[in-house]
Amino acid sequence: MTILDYDYLRTAMAERAEDYQNADPFPHIAVDNFLPTSVVDRIHPLFPAPRVRAGQEDRSQDMSDGAPAQFRKRWISREQAVDVAIRRIYWELNSGPFIQILEQMSGIDNLLPDPFLMGGGIHQTEPRGFLRMHADFNRHPKLKLDRRLNLLIYFNRDWPQEYGGHLELWSQDMGRCVKEIAPTAGRCVIFSTTSRSWHGHPRPLACPEGDTRKSLALYYYTHGRPAHESDGEHATLWQKLPGEA
Repeated sequence: MTILDYDYLRTAMAERAEDYQNADPFPHIAVDNFLPTSVVDRIHPLFPAPRVRAGQEDRSQDMSDGAPAQFRKRWISREQAVDVAIRRIYWELNSGPFIQILEQMSGIDNLLPDPFLMGGGIHQTEPRGFLRMHADFNRHPKLKLDRRLNLLIYFNRDWPQEYGGHLELWSQDMGRCVKEIAPTAGRCVIFSTTSRSWHGHPRPLACPEGDTRKSLALYYYTHGRPAHESDGEHATLWQKLPGEA
């Protein structure tokens, strides 16, 4: 039994391929109802309860680097540490049929999934937390492949506008926010990654204690990339907002 509706996604994403490739400030798309409500409802409670993991048995492999750039953000990248229902989503999103859909939409051929979920997996940010604007690391540290696409799925039910946490996409010169995308449950955001694809949710979350901004992230790679996108290997490039001290 499959989780994704491949026929729907193949049609919906093919119809918006031109929109994706010509999007400002860099190629991206937001697909609503990417996951059925029933799947979202099943996955939502499988995220670890906030502020529960530290000091407990290290089954979850919970990680948080404590850096100011990722304040109160936590994630689990180890596949075996999450419920099989989450793993099934990973498997389908990394499957040949879905990767073909991504290639058709993005115009990027020969995409490869990341079996190690390096930096991916399930993410959640607690109240007052944020993710500073950044461009992601551009080379897989183990496989030495070039990072080309990010895929994010949100699991935030009953998430009013005032909670914040919108994904912000900024211009290449970091001069202005071009697009804000609400982290609505079941919504999937896909975007191309380069050394100037600035994104994040840099403003502190206003959700109540006990709630978190929940998402799932997967990344896709190729062996090599266009010469005009090649800036040399680098780690995550963090940026401050204009006027920020």
